Amino acid sequence: MEFKRLKYFLAVAEELHFGRAATRLDMAQPPLSRQIATLEAELGVQLFDRSRSQIRLTQAGAVLQDHARQILDRLDAAYRETKLIGSGGAGRIRIAFVGSASHGLLPTLIKSFRSFYPDVELALSAMNNAELQHALVSREIDIAVARPELKDEEFRRELLCRERLILALPDNSRFSGQTEVQLTDLADQTFVLYPRRPRPSYADVVLGICEREGFKPAGLELTQDFQSAISLVSVGVGLSVVPESVGRTQRPGVIYRPYVGYNPGTALTVHARLDNRAPQVMNFMDITRKFARKQ
Repeated sequence: MEFKRLKYFLAVAEELHFGRAATRLDMAQPPLSRQIATLEAELGVQLFDRSRSQIRLTQAGAVLQDHARQILDRLDAAYRETKLIGSGGAGRIRIAFVGSASHGLLPTLIKSFRSFYPDVELALSAMNNAELQHALVSREIDIAVARPELKDEEFRRELLCRERLILALPDNSRFSGQTEVQLTDLADQTFVLYPRRPRPSYADVVLGICEREGFKPAGLELTQDFQSAISLVSVGVGLSVVPESVGRTQRPGVIYRPYVGYNPGTALTVHARLDNRAPQVMNFMDITRKFARKQ
């Protein structure tokens, strides 16, 4: 059965329902009349009772009318949803990010994307850089927000922001009264760094900074993620070196201070696979690019 005939039938049935149809079906437009006749022949039933002065639906016609409404409504909804997803206005994006990104511009970027594409579902999760690399390669995620950037020729990337590094210190640290701390004065301290594995990692970036300043930390405590590191700082295990944006979120037991010394800073970068050209992903990368330019 062609949908065109079904549409013709429903149009006539609806006209009858609202009392606007012609008194005889053969008085309607010839193409319409032929379509209805063809549909009746195809089904082998009479859909309209033409024996009276006013045309009425038969019982079979009334059943077909109910089903036709549902079929055509579902078809219309399918067309609309297909077009919306195909243009990137709906669907789903799987986004994973390093934990420290939740303190910076990423939440604002997510809000910005949602304002443009409110019907796109965002599945969010936190991972370290090694996990981000693996998940993006294996297509377990669509977007990776990493610090530092992921090195892979198969990824497209957009720089979200650059920021300086600062110190996260226990609030009872002897350095708490200083407005800024000389990095070399921390040689006798325990550094709480992350992740524990795999290596090399962000922890090695910080250790490289210390080495450039001419010292190795007296103690080293490695934890698996950013949140665990800050938790250990809060209970006095040691200090950590974190992105400046982390200092905007206060945590009991932790204070933040700038330091004097080599500070290469850190960058937050948004990645996607080059071969993933899903409209939702391309839209997210485009929003990221425009968002970063305004910062």
